[in-house]
Amino acid sequence: AVPGGRKEMLIQVKLGIPPSEEIEDDCKNTGIQEPLDVDLAHVAKVFPYGRLMPIQVVVGGLSFPTGRIVHELGDENDMAICVAASVSIGYDSGERTKEKDGVVEHKVYDTRDGY
Repeated sequence: AVPGGRKEMLIQVKLGIPPSEEIEDDCKNTGIQEPLDVDLAHVAKVFPYGRLMPIQVVVGGLSFPTGRIVHELGDENDMAICVAASVSIGYDSGERTKEKDGVVEHKVYDTRDGY
């Protein structure tokens, strides 16, 4: 059980999203990649309770041609997009850790120590 119940549960989400095709072409020259745009407010609606931390977005996931275009679903091409999602839950124990590059580092627990 999470101390404070569901409303005090902290939710941390990290999404690995493929780069956009337009940017992918530019990356060949610059080496810099940016993920596709995602409506993070829409993603946040998936979590009906708890306190959602800022969603982190990185380049990752998978995109591939399917050979099918379904116009009724809004398809503009035959590319399928797969997003890798990491969702962690926890609670605020009151302990504070340092920040690194704007991201709060968390304490790591080892299961061999009884955690």
